[in-house]
Amino acid sequence: MSDSKNIYDLTIVGAGPVGLFAAFYAGIRKAKTKIIDSLPQLGGQLSTLYPEKYIYDVPGFPAIKASELIDNLEKQIAPFAHETCLEEEVRNLVQEDGHLRIETSKGVHYSKAVIFAIGNGSFQPRRLMLDGAEEFEGNHVHYYVTDMNKFSGQKVAIAGGGDSAIDWALMLEPIAKEVSIIHRRPEFRGHEHSVDNLMNSEVSIYTPYVIDELLVEDNLFKGIQLKETKTDNFEQLDLDSLIINYGFTSSLGHLKDWGLDVSRNAIEVNSDMSTNIPGVYAVGDICNYDGKVKLIATGFGEAPTAVNNALHFIKPTARTQPMHSTSLFEGKEVKML
Repeated sequence: MSDSKNIYDLTIVGAGPVGLFAAFYAGIRKAKTKIIDSLPQLGGQLSTLYPEKYIYDVPGFPAIKASELIDNLEKQIAPFAHETCLEEEVRNLVQEDGHLRIETSKGVHYSKAVIFAIGNGSFQPRRLMLDGAEEFEGNHVHYYVTDMNKFSGQKVAIAGGGDSAIDWALMLEPIAKEVSIIHRRPEFRGHEHSVDNLMNSEVSIYTPYVIDELLVEDNLFKGIQLKETKTDNFEQLDLDSLIINYGFTSSLGHLKDWGLDVSRNAIEVNSDMSTNIPGVYAVGDICNYDGKVKLIATGFGEAPTAVNNALHFIKPTARTQPMHSTSLFEGKEVKML
C-alpha cells in the first residue's frame, strides 16, 4: 500500500504469468517496478484455479504444471525485489501532474507508466451466502488454499464441482484427516481423468447436495448441514474447515469509466501495446488487436514489447530495441535462482 507520492517507473496491474514475465523484463531494464493484484498470491488464475493442471503451449516445455510455471516465474523476478501489493483491487486510474495516479481498495499509488495484465478481469470469489459465513471467513470458511499443510489432521469439506475443487480434494486427501466434496449436480464438471481419480479415492462424495446451514454452537464452528437437491433429505457433517470453490467473478466495466477504449471485454491496443491513454499499456488476454490469439505464449511476447515501449515513453532517449538478455546480464551481480 502506498499513500505518499513515491512515483514508480512501471506499475504492472495483474500478477498472472504474463504480468510476472513483464515484471522480470522490467527488472532487467532496471525499471523501478511495482506489481498490484487483487488475489492473495502471485500467479493469477493459474495459482488460484488450476494449480495442478498441465499447460502444453509454453515454449520449451512439452508439459508443465501451472504451479511449477508460476514458481519458475517467481524465481525469475526474485533478484529484482519489486514491490508487490496483493489483495488490492484497482478502482480508478487518472492522469495527474505528468504521471498516473492508481487508486486501489487499500490506498493510492503513483507511476510514470502502467501495464495492465489482468487476464479476464479482477477476480473475486463467489462467496457462500449463508448466515455466519462472513464471520468465519479466513478461520473455518476459506475461498483460497495457499498452504495445504494448515489443514493437516483436519476434517475438511470442499464445495464445488469443477477441476479446481476436485484438485484440492485429491491433494488434501493424504494431508487432512477426512475430506468430503459437495456438488449440487449429480455429475462433476472436471476433466474425466480427474473425476476418475476422485471416484477411486477415499474422499467422501455428496451429490447432488447443497450447503443448507452452518452448524454453530456457542459461537464455535462445528460443521455444515447439507440438503439433497429436489428432496427433503438432510445430512450433517462435522468439520474443522470448509473450502468454497464456486468460481470467481470478474468485472471489466470500470475500464471504460477510466477512459480506456474497451470492446468485447478487452482493451484495444496498438502494435506497441499502448492504449488510447498515454503511458498506459495492456498485454495478455485483456488486450485486443487485429489477429490477436489468446495464448500464454502470445502474452509472453507482448510483455517485453510493452515494457520497452513504456520505458521509451517515460524517457524518449531509451532504446525500444534492447540488447540480448545475455548482454543485459553481463557484468551485473544478478544471481538467477
